[in-house]
Amino acid sequence: MVFQDNVLKEYLKNVYFITGTPCGGKTTISRALAAKHGFVVYDIDEQFPTHQKRSDVKFQPSMNHNFKNADEFFERSVEEYAKWLIDNTREQLDFVLLDLIRLSQNQIVLCDCHLTVEEADRLTDVSRVVFLIRDPMNLVEDYCNRPDHQGFSEFINSCTNVEGAKLTCNRTLQAINTERCNKIKNSHYFWLERTESSTVEATVYKVEQHFQW
Repeated sequence: MVFQDNVLKEYLKNVYFITGTPCGGKTTISRALAAKHGFVVYDIDEQFPTHQKRSDVKFQPSMNHNFKNADEFFERSVEEYAKWLIDNTREQLDFVLLDLIRLSQNQIVLCDCHLTVEEADRLTDVSRVVFLIRDPMNLVEDYCNRPDHQGFSEFINSCTNVEGAKLTCNRTLQAINTERCNKIKNSHYFWLERTESSTVEATVYKVEQHFQW
């Protein structure tokens, strides 16, 4: 069944999307806003294992692609790796939307996610989405240093060629997110770019102003 955009927007009217590119601050800002305002946070990365169990290899092949080890995972070409990441996100989106519709009927939900500009156009109104972005150069070290990504850090550091794996991962994330950053900056959406001088407090305030909270 295919739902029309206006139907999805109506059922997602209590969802505010905190989206953007890796390491832009989505998780930190979502949780700070939720703690301040008493909202619920829905993190799609945390939900992936549950969605994977409910998925079907026929309909969600990327979500069900198993890798023998970290070497096999990171030895793919940048093009193969990028396609797998994009397909994973696209396949998970149906599960995410059903969860959000259920969760948000009687409460505000902040969705920490990875929407593209095109997906945002389809799912929500400009007043209910903010894009938090970061320069997509050398993102792997940021990932590895985050307490909530220690599983990723252990996985990539288990490679035979750790530096080669990090290089592939960095090139893949850069290839995906350079174009996305440019699209976001040239879109009609509100966006904030994380820099060395960014603070959680200032970013939370700007997002609140945009959402008129």
